[in-house]
Amino acid sequence: MANLKELRSRITSVSSTMQITSAMKMVSAAKLNKAQMAITAMRPYADKLTELLQSLSASLEGDSASTYAEQRDINKVLVVAIASNRGLAGAFNTNIIKGARELYENVYAGKQVDFVTIGKKVNDVVSKTHTVIANKSEVFDDLTFANVAVIAEELMQLFTDGSYDKIVVVYNKFKNAATQVVTTEQFLPIVPVANETASANLDYIFEPSKEEIVEELIPKSLKTQLYKAIRDSFASEHGARMTAMHKATDNATELRDALKLSYNKARQASITNEILEIVGGAEALNN
Repeated sequence: MANLKELRSRITSVSSTMQITSAMKMVSAAKLNKAQMAITAMRPYADKLTELLQSLSASLEGDSASTYAEQRDINKVLVVAIASNRGLAGAFNTNIIKGARELYENVYAGKQVDFVTIGKKVNDVVSKTHTVIANKSEVFDDLTFANVAVIAEELMQLFTDGSYDKIVVVYNKFKNAATQVVTTEQFLPIVPVANETASANLDYIFEPSKEEIVEELIPKSLKTQLYKAIRDSFASEHGARMTAMHKATDNATELRDALKLSYNKARQASITNEILEIVGGAEALNN
């Protein structure tokens, strides 16, 4: 009977876990729908704005070129690692940690590599081995363009004052609920495009001047670029968590069914043994 009691306890525990994972799956599915619509709506705008600014910057020469496009010898690199504040999302956070490790161990080996972390999970790991100059995990408490713009302004200041020669962003790019692609994008300096391409596509008359347009729009473009990356990561997080909780619920269901089968077999064996004992006792009395 002790075995039956243990099995009943395990069945209750697994059923409770299954209810939790199922609820988390539904919550993430609801949040994913909203986050997916947000990133799908803004991605074309952000990509086109970035392309326009890259082309405009490439068409400027000499002293007219933007300070945000200044190419320097790479000695100090700042990596903005975007993950999440919570776990139970499969390999979502682990993939960002691996991506960050790839950057400082291989891509920028021998350089000074510091971090800005957005997400408690990546901060907990990276801060143990590297310098984290800022942890902006609180942005997920109120994910708005205004709050992200403040972070972008700080990054732009770190580049323009020479604190870092290059700033890159590593995050999970949302593809669909089951697929997130670890992506590394150069934030600063602005990635130049071929001058031939820029000249071919920019046969326009500008008012105000091209230089004024670049200086006005580049900060807005960089803020939008960072906001898009965080929004992508936010949608990816809920997609990864929904998928992970779906698998966990399926596994819990299979385990519960297996435990119930074991319980029924054990119970049947226990009843059979009791019957055999009763029959054996009756025969002994008759003899």
